[in-house]
Amino acid sequence: MAKGMAVALLLMLTAIAGAGSAAEEAFDVREHICTVTRYGAVKDVASNAYVPSSVPDGCTPIHLNLVARHGTRNPTKKRMRQLENLASHIQELIRDAEEKNLGHNTPAWLRGWMSPWKGKAKGGELISKGEDELYDLGIRTRERFPELFSQDYHPDIYRLKATQVPRAAASAVAFGMGLFSGKGTLGPGKHRAFAVTSDASDILLRFFDSCANYKDIRKKQEPAVDKLKEPILDEISGAIANRYKLNFTRQDTASLWFLCKEEASLLDITNQACALFNPNEIALLEWTDDLEVFMLKGYGKALNYRMGVPLLKDVVQSMEEAIQANEEKHPPGSYEKARLQFAHAETVVPFSCLLGLFLEGSEFEQIQREQPLPHPSRPPHNRNWRGSIVAPFGGNNMLVLYSCPANLSSKYYVQVLHNEHPTSMPGCGGADSCPFEVFKEKIAAPHLKHDYNALCNVKAAQVEQSSVDSKLSALYRWLFPPGINELGAHGNEL
Repeated sequence: MAKGMAVALLLMLTAIAGAGSAAEEAFDVREHICTVTRYGAVKDVASNAYVPSSVPDGCTPIHLNLVARHGTRNPTKKRMRQLENLASHIQELIRDAEEKNLGHNTPAWLRGWMSPWKGKAKGGELISKGEDELYDLGIRTRERFPELFSQDYHPDIYRLKATQVPRAAASAVAFGMGLFSGKGTLGPGKHRAFAVTSDASDILLRFFDSCANYKDIRKKQEPAVDKLKEPILDEISGAIANRYKLNFTRQDTASLWFLCKEEASLLDITNQACALFNPNEIALLEWTDDLEVFMLKGYGKALNYRMGVPLLKDVVQSMEEAIQANEEKHPPGSYEKARLQFAHAETVVPFSCLLGLFLEGSEFEQIQREQPLPHPSRPPHNRNWRGSIVAPFGGNNMLVLYSCPANLSSKYYVQVLHNEHPTSMPGCGGADSCPFEVFKEKIAAPHLKHDYNALCNVKAAQVEQSSVDSKLSALYRWLFPPGINELGAHGNEL
């Protein structure tokens, strides 16, 4: 009996150990590195809780808007210098540990480690993996919507636009090469030439560059973000310092986490810097990055995404023009079928927020009422807001306009695909598609009532005065409610 119980206990312990091992094996750090995540690592990571709705039968696509981030790129010159400084500092820490006879705990790869980007004079350019991401996306887009891409190329039918940052322009070229592959006469791939346009003064795709108030708010927000991250970095610094007997500081931990992300995303190396951290620590570090994206680029402040109204207006206008062309029965080849735009995380994140993506519970109603949202939940709690999903390298939003049979309640529908997957929009009742009129009224209109220049270029003194006036008005209404005095006041907002 005792022997049987012992065997059963051993089997149970083996099963538990196996489950733990399987969980560790299933954990892929490349899916948890926020906006440094490569597109292929998360393209097919979808929420199991969401069941996609379907566009009504008989509807056909007549127009496509694409807003995409550039593909995987090299670290910037500034970040490369940071890694070179880290390499020098780590060797100092190792020497210090050896003097204290603690060197046996040092991971072998750290001894003599040098940055893979040491000596590079330039940085930030699209790498071959990034080219592949956009090239393959172009091919899949054409295959998914053959009705839209059956026409011969013309720049007025298929508009490709990018910012003037080379990695965005190169991404547009890679996408176009995939989209139009086999359609021309150039080389073995039968490629064809196509135009990619850009504007020097670009408030459509680089609205954040020209928004003075956003720059001021971000500058003030950054110390608060750092303050929220500090306890996590301190906790993990203490853990890995004790684990490897190296006197890692908070800054060291931040730099090692950055190295982990670059190695995992660009080089597919996960057994060096990333292996310094356990999965729980990686989950916390990922959360600090997600928190930063949320506060500085996402729902943390209304201005973060409201400044993207020129882009939203452009997208809605393109759909209205497509509807007009369809209603007036313009001949094929005489009107735009796709508007394909390539930019940055600072573009894709606000645009996703303007669409109301990745919200939870009643948060859509909160942002409609100008109320701040709570920060993304800290692990181990689940959260919708993940930088790796919201804006990985190559991350994108597609808005597909459909023309539907006359017997339906609406003749035109809009569907939103995020990273090529149907995505829930609270403004459409939680569906990924809804009538164009509903999309305009519930999702676009509350944002389009704002003027970019008023949002971004009102002087700080005027903003402060508006805030004071609003508070005085609120105090007046409290002291003299409508029953006493019917005179109201309009609140000012930024």
